[in-house]
Amino acid sequence: MAKTHEVLTAPAPTVTVKPRSYTAEQEKQIKSLREYADTLILPQSDPYYVWEKRWLDKSDTMPRYMRAAKWRFEEAKKRLQGTLAWRRDFKPELIRPDDVRIESETGKIFLNGFDNEGRPIIYMRPGLENTETSPRQLRHLVWWLERAKDFMPEGQDTLVIVVDYKSTTLRTNPSISTARKVLTILQQHYVETLGRALVVNLPMILNFFYKGISPFLDPVTRDKMRFNEDLRQFIPVEQLDADFGGDYEYEFEPESYWEQVVSHCRIAPDGARLPPAYNEKTISLQSDDEGVDVKNAANIEAVQLEEASIPNPTPNSIAVM
Repeated sequence: MAKTHEVLTAPAPTVTVKPRSYTAEQEKQIKSLREYADTLILPQSDPYYVWEKRWLDKSDTMPRYMRAAKWRFEEAKKRLQGTLAWRRDFKPELIRPDDVRIESETGKIFLNGFDNEGRPIIYMRPGLENTETSPRQLRHLVWWLERAKDFMPEGQDTLVIVVDYKSTTLRTNPSISTARKVLTILQQHYVETLGRALVVNLPMILNFFYKGISPFLDPVTRDKMRFNEDLRQFIPVEQLDADFGGDYEYEFEPESYWEQVVSHCRIAPDGARLPPAYNEKTISLQSDDEGVDVKNAANIEAVQLEEASIPNPTPNSIAVM
């Protein structure tokens, strides 16, 4: 296969997503959790209300929190309440692309391709670190978690993380303190979102790092981790990066990569979403000074969400940190 700059935004044709199904009792608990969430939701006068409702309305949100709580209703309520507080503070849906773009310039974290179950793949390459430790690095990670959610096909609500330690040094590897913050976000606020974590090219010198974070790993998360496995077991070769033995000869180029992702996910300059009617190829290139009122356009979806009568989800089947 020739080298390409084209980002893969859909699973391989041979992949079939298998949605989860729930018992009648589990569906009843999912519905009850949503009713509880409605007692916590922000008032409609709050600017973040439409985004909070958008997240709560997603068909996977309530099932993920019930699964994470092992179907213990009070525990699920506690977890959901904690994430609502975090999202109101962090506002992950509204991270401005330009605020984190510098972090993406080396491809140290990038989203591309899908595994055998239709899960989007986030590649992490600590050896390509290009900035000093800062809150922006965490926002950059959350940006990619949100984009992975955008990439997920119908019926799939989990992702794959591939951590490649090739060329990583003690200087470029994240500190245990930073890793703990990342784990907190993943395990507490993106519950049941990790389908699998594949760690490759891990040098002996960094074994201490995993020993250091091991106490902070949820047992469920730990069980999803695999070390130095052949990635062709998990990812179709036509979508697996050639660096890992696949046929996908992707060549990272920061400008075209960023534009493709921002366009596919319809992200406006202010971090909100552009309506589906906008041409994907031009979204990332539009700006207010070109005669396109992008910021107002970005709020069209929010207004529609606020005005629409969207029924609460009662999923019969939905597809899984």
